[in-house]
Formats: sequence, C-alpha cells, structure tokens
Amino acid sequence: MSTKLDTLQAALNAVLGDAVKRLDNLKGELTLTVSSADYVRVATTLRDHPELRFEQLQDLCGMDYSTYKDGAPSIYAEGPRYCVVSHLLSVAKNWRLRLKVFATDDDLPMVASLNEVWSSANWFEREAFDLYGIIFEGHIDLRRILTDYGFIGHPFRKDFPVSGHVEMRYDPEQKRVIYQPVTIEPREITPRIIREDNYGGLK
Repeated sequence: MSTKLDTLQAALNAVLGDAVKRLDNLKGELTLTVSSADYVRVATTLRDHPELRFEQLQDLCGMDYSTYKDGAPSIYAEGPRYCVVSHLLSVAKNWRLRLKVFATDDDLPMVASLNEVWSSANWFEREAFDLYGIIFEGHIDLRRILTDYGFIGHPFRKDFPVSGHVEMRYDPEQKRVIYQPVTIEPREITPRIIREDNYGGLK
C-alpha cells in the first residue's frame, strides 16, 4: 500500500508542481490542499492526466474549522474557516485522493463549482451550500436540497444553535402547519457519574 501511495505522491508533485499547497500522507491516505484560484484547473488535471486519472468524484462536503483553534492541529488553528473536501477515485489506477480547498472569505465563503469536471458534484455541492452556506460559483442549480424552502441559516455551521431558530407544528384551529419561535429552553446537561469501590468485584 505504501508503495502505491508513494507513487501517487510523486506523480502529484511532478504533475501539479507549484499548485500543491500541502500534500499530507497520514494514516494511509493522501490529502491534497490547493488554493481556490487553482481549484478547477487542478481538478481537471487530476481527472485528465494519464498519470493520475481520477475519473470519479465519490463525495464532496463542507467543513467549518471555526472551533479547531481549541486543541486542534496547529494547521487549522489559524486561517480560513470554511473548507470544501472532495474524495476522488481512480478506477484505472486503483487509488484514492482527498482534495481540499479553503474559501478565502469567511463572511461570504465561495469556491468554484466542480460540476463541469465531475457531474456527480451537483447534489453534493447543493448539500454543502444548504448545510454550510458555501457558495459554488458557476453551479448550474444552486439551491437548498435538505432543509425547507423557507429555512433560515445553515445548520452545520458551528455557531448554529442545536435547537434551531424555529419549530414547526400542526395547528388544529388553522388546519395547517405553522412555524413559531423555538419553545425549548437551552440548557446544558452534565451527566452525573457515580463510581463505587469494588463495583462488580473489580479492584
């Protein structure tokens, strides 16, 4: 396995050159980080270059690194908040790659769409837009895919309240579903753990 990863790592460095911002080989997986300016060009090269041939985009998701400053690896402690992570597969070469790109603006996170490179990116990018608010420039139909049409906010952002902002219920008087402010009071539950000496006969 390590020989195959070493071969892929060497090929990525040789083919992409300066477009490689980071290339991490951790736990038997390669993670390639590129700048948002090079994102589409690198993705196209990963798909088309005969030494790489990543024909399939198997997954794409958003990430919010805003709380990674608290005890997280130093590479995420500073820098942009939002990231898009893609998982690629080469059937011809039988290898995989994780591709990462960070949005440069935390207030309006935006990266280019990969829909023209891999058509499977379509719904994945819609999901990342819906849940994280990441805008995919050039996407053919960027709209919510999981939340309701009138939903406000992006529920996978770290600053989104767990209980949400509104709740939905059926009103028998109006004979329809209505939205209202959340009635659940926020609270923090800390479990109480009691350990007895010699519990279960163990010392």
